[in-house]
Formats: sequence, C-alpha cells, structure tokens
Amino acid sequence: MDTKESIIAKPDLSDNGVNVNADDDLLASFGYKPELKRNFTRFEIFGLGFSIIGILPSLASVLVYSIPYGGAVAMVWGWAICGLFLMCLALAMAELGSAVPTSGGLYFWTFMFSSPKWRHFLAWTVAYTNTIGQISSVASVDWGCAVQIMAAVSIAKPTFHPTTAQTFGVYCLVLLLHVWICTQSPALVARLQWGYVALNLLVAFAVIIAVPVATPPELRNSAAYVFGNFTNLTTWTNGFAFILSFMSPLWAVGGFDSQVHISEEARNANVAIPYGIILATFSGIMLGWGLNIALAFSMGSDTQNIMNNSIGQPFATILFNSFGQRGTLILWAFIVILQFTMGSSMLTAASRQIFAFSRDGGLPFSRYLYKVDHRVYAPVRCVWFVAAAALLLGLLSFAGTNAIGAVFSLVICSQNFSYAVPIIARFLGGQDLKRGPFHLGKLSQPIAAIAVTWLIFTMVVFLFPANSEPDAPNMNYAVVVMGGVLLLSTAYFYCPKYGGNYWFTGPVRTISPSAVDSDLRNDICSHPSNETHVGI
Repeated sequence: MDTKESIIAKPDLSDNGVNVNADDDLLASFGYKPELKRNFTRFEIFGLGFSIIGILPSLASVLVYSIPYGGAVAMVWGWAICGLFLMCLALAMAELGSAVPTSGGLYFWTFMFSSPKWRHFLAWTVAYTNTIGQISSVASVDWGCAVQIMAAVSIAKPTFHPTTAQTFGVYCLVLLLHVWICTQSPALVARLQWGYVALNLLVAFAVIIAVPVATPPELRNSAAYVFGNFTNLTTWTNGFAFILSFMSPLWAVGGFDSQVHISEEARNANVAIPYGIILATFSGIMLGWGLNIALAFSMGSDTQNIMNNSIGQPFATILFNSFGQRGTLILWAFIVILQFTMGSSMLTAASRQIFAFSRDGGLPFSRYLYKVDHRVYAPVRCVWFVAAAALLLGLLSFAGTNAIGAVFSLVICSQNFSYAVPIIARFLGGQDLKRGPFHLGKLSQPIAAIAVTWLIFTMVVFLFPANSEPDAPNMNYAVVVMGGVLLLSTAYFYCPKYGGNYWFTGPVRTISPSAVDSDLRNDICSHPSNETHVGI
C-alpha cells in the first residue's frame, strides 16, 4: 500500500522557550514523542557547529595533509577551492535541515525521499555509514588531541619521544573526560558553546596577527612564494597531490550533520539548524583561509624540515620557529584546550545520532541503547557506546601512522556517502518536499548537483593511499574499514530470517496520531494498522 506523506509546512518561530511546544508539535508530526529538553538556542546551535569545526586545532591536526601535497599553494588555493564546494554542500544540507529537523537526520531524510522499493535498504545503509562516520569523527578529534598533548611535552622536553602506547593512553583519558562532560546536563553543554566560540575566535585571530610578526626575517616568505610555490613531497604527480591536499579543509570544515542531530534539543529548530550550519561553515572557511595564509607567510621554505622535525607536529614546528619554546607552549596550551572542546561537542552530536537510530531499532542492542537518563535528560548509554567504539578505532594506531591516519579519511568517505544519498533521493526519489523557512528556491537543484558531484569525487579520491607505491604500513585502511562497513551492513540487512530486511521498517512512530495537535494531523500520513513506521 502506498502511504505517501508530505513534509508539513512549518511556521516561523521565535528563538525562545515560549515556543517549545510548537517545536515538539513539529517533531510529533514526524511520528516522534519529544523526549529531550530543548536547551539549545540558535546561537548555541551555531556554537556547537563552530566548536566542532574548531578551525585552529583542526588545522593543527590536518596541516600534515596539506604541506606535503603542494606546500603553500595547497594550503592557500586548495583551501579556497574546497571552501566554494563546501559552501554548496552546507546550503544543500541546511535546506533539508530546515524542512525536516529530526535527530535521525540523514537516514530519516533518505527514508522520506526515497522510492518505496529502495527506502528501507538505503535508509539502513546511510544510517550505518553515518554511524561509523560519527564514531570515526570522535576518534579522529580525540586522537588529534592526544597527539597535540604529546607534542606539547616534546616542546617542553626535546629529548622526549612519545611512543604509540603512551599516546594511546592519553587518547583513552581524553575519551573518558569527554564522556564525563557529555553525561552531564545538556543545558551545561549548550551554555559552554558561548565560551567555546569566544575562545576559538580570540586564539585564531591571535595566531593570524602574532605569527607573522614574531617570525624571524629569514623564515618569512614572499607573497610570490605564498601564492605561487608548489612543493610536492610525495610520489604522486603534482596534480593528484594537490587534490589529496583537499583532505585538510574537508576534514577541518566538516560535520555538517552534527547540528542536525541536535534538532530535537534546539529551540526554533527549523530556523536554528540552517542558521547554524551556514554560519559555522562560512566562518570556518574564512577563518581557516586566513590562518593558512598567515602560516604560509611564516613557515620558511624548507617544508621537508617542517614535516620531519623532532617535535613531530608541523603546526607546532611552525609556532616553535616563530615564538620559541615558551611562547609556543603558551599558545599550544590554548590549541589543546580548543581541540578538547571539539571532542566534547562532537561526542554530544554523535550520541544523538546513535540515540535516533536505536530509537528506530536499527542497531544491535537498540532496546538497551534507546534510553534517556531522566536525571540529566541525555542519552547516557549512547555516549558510552560512541566512546567505546571510538576507543576500538584508536587501536589502529598500533598498526602504524597511516593506519590511524585512515581514520581521518574514513570520516570524509563515510560522511560523504551519508550526505550524498539523501540529497540525491530528494530529487530522484519521486517524493514531495514542503520547504522549511530556509530554502534555496530555483537554485536548490543546481546547488545540490554541485554538492553531490563534489561528494562523490572526494569520496573516491580519499580512498587512495598517501603515496603511489604503498606497502602494508602505508596502505590507506579507510578503504578496508569503509568497505567492511558497507559489506557488513548489507549482509546484516539481507541475512536470512534475522536481517533488517525482515524487521527494519524505517523510522518508528513513538507517538500515536491522536496525540498530535489536530492542526497538524491532516498533514500526517495515515498508516495501516499493522505498520509502525513513517511512510511516504
């Protein structure tokens, strides 16, 4: 039976607690009972996205993926080119987030927009790739934090060379601290975003201004060098090396769905979510570009030395050459703090995606995971689940630098797949979309086409290894993990008798139609009595 359902048109709401009921009515119209408190204001939704981008600590983590693949040109022009495409993706995601603000986000959209024949399998696949993307995001952020902490020790004590086991131990400690923060009241996490935004901006502008001023004359580069010098330290051709440098902005300015997963805790969600996505992305791109230019002017021309310095961290090496030991340690301490704030915000968003998918019964042990701790009104079990899975991913570090580096690639590949499918389904699935307060009008389809083309292109590119002639230690393990996720999720779906094909019905209605306001009820699809999912 065809149970086509349109997404209802929503009123524009104010950004305060008075209209929480309207947000909850909107959520109920999608079939979900409100279970989380709406603690996040519009600015705090932006703050969450901006702190997850965390442009300065992100750049500190991923500069290693731009300097070897083109040097200054990769840092400056690679970032600028990526920024244009990333804004197209942000606009496409913001439009969907405004129309359908639910914590399920990507897989919920996929189910709603896909054809009846494919919606269950596609929603299932997107949910699992998004799940591994969220977990690998937490792992990559917290691993970056651990590496930065060990770099600080190396700066303070040049004879110290951290082992993998020591770094992994710090990584586990960082994860546990983030679990503690994220199992407190979400209201606290929301209020923290104000401080996170202020600190990110202050430290980033301090670096942009102070680094060029403090850099010795012999290390200052000319404008011709900054905007025109291309140095390739890899075995790839110059053109492909430049493309691989895109990993730096792609990883740094990512997590477009993170704010979407907080939809059920946002006030005026259908306005706050697109506002947060667009403003956080634009701010991150522009601030990151400014940082890259400042660093390119101040890093000297010996990129090989920057990569192979005993400090073990290219960004820290540049700061050390400019500020010396004491100044670098002071600034580096702030960078570590900012990286730490990224992790807590990322874990918050990831746990909400796990909460949404377990609510719909898609994960193993969903009945256990789908629980809100009413002491703090947070999905505490989901927080622990993400942290435990991230800890397991961190074990890749013992397989070598490139193995743990594959986690960064995995973030891009899994999230790109998860972003592309619902955007494609919106236009090819044959279902209707009633726009939210934010929409692109006639530009919607061309912007979506650009975004999807970019997503597919970069997803394929970043399955390639770091060098053109890889051996086992230099293999890009993202292709193995990503392929494994797709293979296992497909096998789990089609497994005889026990697979999701037999019981996964898509988004599960947790509220009866009679509980929804009568004004909204006419926009909700009628379901056969034996169905519990939201149909289209």
